[in-house]
Amino acid sequence: MPKKPRPPRPVVPTHGFANASLATTGAQRLAQIFQRAVEALRRGDRGEVERLCRHIIAANADHYDALTLLGIVAAQSQRPTEAVALLSRAAALRPTHAEAHNNLGIVLRGLGRHAEALACFDRALLVKPDYAEALNNRGMALRCPGRHDEALACFDRALFLKPDYAEAHNNRGVTLCDLGNLEEAIASFDRALSLMPAYSEALNNCGVALVSVGRPSDALACFNRALAIRPDDAMAMNNRGNALSDLRRNDEALASYERALALAPDSATIRYDLALFRLLLGDFARGWLEHEWRWKQPKWAAIRRDFAQPLWLGAEPLDGKTLLLHHEQGLGDTLQFCRYARLAAARGARVVLVVQPPLVPLLTGLDSVAEVLPTGAALPPFDFHCPLLSLPLAFGTRPETIPPPIVPRSDPTRLAVWCERLGEKSRPRIGLAWSGNPGYRNDRNRSLALAELAPLLSQDFEWISLQKDVRADDGSVLTAYPGIRHFGAGFADTAALIELTDLVIAVDTSIAHLAGTMGKRVWILLAFNADWRWPKDGDDSPWYPTARLFRQPALGDWASVVERLRGELAALA
Repeated sequence: MPKKPRPPRPVVPTHGFANASLATTGAQRLAQIFQRAVEALRRGDRGEVERLCRHIIAANADHYDALTLLGIVAAQSQRPTEAVALLSRAAALRPTHAEAHNNLGIVLRGLGRHAEALACFDRALLVKPDYAEALNNRGMALRCPGRHDEALACFDRALFLKPDYAEAHNNRGVTLCDLGNLEEAIASFDRALSLMPAYSEALNNCGVALVSVGRPSDALACFNRALAIRPDDAMAMNNRGNALSDLRRNDEALASYERALALAPDSATIRYDLALFRLLLGDFARGWLEHEWRWKQPKWAAIRRDFAQPLWLGAEPLDGKTLLLHHEQGLGDTLQFCRYARLAAARGARVVLVVQPPLVPLLTGLDSVAEVLPTGAALPPFDFHCPLLSLPLAFGTRPETIPPPIVPRSDPTRLAVWCERLGEKSRPRIGLAWSGNPGYRNDRNRSLALAELAPLLSQDFEWISLQKDVRADDGSVLTAYPGIRHFGAGFADTAALIELTDLVIAVDTSIAHLAGTMGKRVWILLAFNADWRWPKDGDDSPWYPTARLFRQPALGDWASVVERLRGELAALA
């Protein structure tokens, strides 16, 4: 769900010659022509602006204002290379004009030349330290290389100088989203909107942040307001689909996604979001095909592995060939999709599997896999490769043809160590995982505090914490409930602990996938707006036959889930 900063606007030179002391009639005539060009720009008549400015430059090649205005129009007309040339000439003519450097920086940033843009904004601020617009633009140039803290300082300085600067409030909010400070970001967007109520970019950005904090109804109101202002804003329409999906208003969500796609058919973001939604609905035929658009998004391109060997998506015969399967996302995704190694081996392939280092001990010796390697290891010769989440497309998977998991082999030595450490079992033993990686975009919704599970913890079971890391607030709860045995074990040891439990209760994290892959009975606690891989209806999972799904009946309602669990555990006891 992309967040769109307010695009900076070049400073149009309107001071020009209108009030200058003119030495010649020729200069007066050029000044009059320039004022006509400025008026044409205000009318939106770019063609007339260009004609008049080129006339001026033909008479005076070093006419700063005409070069600047022509450069701005070239940028607005999607001719950035020409704009850079014109604005560079203007900046060279007036090196002490902060606006000249600011304008050039804006165009360079639009070209992705962030370092050069940053140098321009620095020159502008050297000339004019209190130039709020240049500070705002400098902050935007710092965001793309990921220098978010420095960007935030620029926006804060701009707002100190110009408190009613709506664009800087919006851009500050976007940067706070980058830093994960979503509530503060929403406050910044609200401030921008109080200054400029029809600010469609801020409405869209605020909606994105509201979805992220689990407030899709409020987000939907923002997207609707943004679309009332700009009905053809494809990204706002797509984000509206995301909010409706979170509200499980599926027919409306699908209509929004399809409208967004009609507005921007080449948008990788829209196609990817629609792919995930189709998978949620069980439309695997179109969902897996559209899912390949993930690689065209910048955040995915950075992790894409390109090999000289061809990508295999099911067309070529595999008999006698070596197929490299490689992970691309989280630990849970790797566990969920390594099952396809069996199908590849059945087609005659020698399968080499590349996984995250914590999974290597667990998956080594996996049925149908010749070799398991950690990320970054030297690769053996191979004929084809395929990312793990492209395998359902390669094998034409439909909901009814999902292959069963490949059960990893338990390490007997580890198992013996943990069996001795846990001791003799006198009560049913339950493994518990209540939170995941806080950096995951939907973690606010999928994880819960250990305190919320307190009604379960007094029941007569042996509780085993399967959490490797425990958040600060959960540490005090662990202390208050000494009946929970916490070890902070690594992944392979966690697998051994799961082997020794009677039941695993887990939120939607890699622990749930590990238990399901191992064939252990697992109860998976799901947010109302759970991920696409958990069917929207029913308590069963087509991916894990031993799983039961416990979904929130309403957004944020973990209490109902815990009460249902309490009843089920009482029956189990």
